[in-house]
Amino acid sequence: MSRFPNTLQAELQPDRKTWRLLAPFSYLDPDHGLIEVPAGFITDFASVPRWPLTFALLGQYGHAAAVLHDWLYATGNRSREAADRVFLNALRSSGIARWRAYLMFAGVRFGGAFRYRR
Repeated sequence: MSRFPNTLQAELQPDRKTWRLLAPFSYLDPDHGLIEVPAGFITDFASVPRWPLTFALLGQYGHAAAVLHDWLYATGNRSREAADRVFLNALRSSGIARWRAYLMFAGVRFGGAFRYRR
């Protein structure tokens, strides 16, 4: 069974910064079980700073993992540490290169505290 049982379906919103899920989305995490994100959830995918090199290296990767991470941060269904670990697992399950996945994981560990449960 795929760790992503269904396809990510989202549409760009009028603000041109956020996306709305058109269908439920889920991920089977090896440590935390099935995580389900409902249709209608609004995400900004990966919140990567728009610095040229940083965005070039990380900005267009890991949309599926970022949706899960945004959902877990918004709901508080898991601790911040667990949400960040799900993000890393999902990045790796998506085929994201190990170095890129760990760089993105470090970014959420370093800069994510102020967004948790907000």
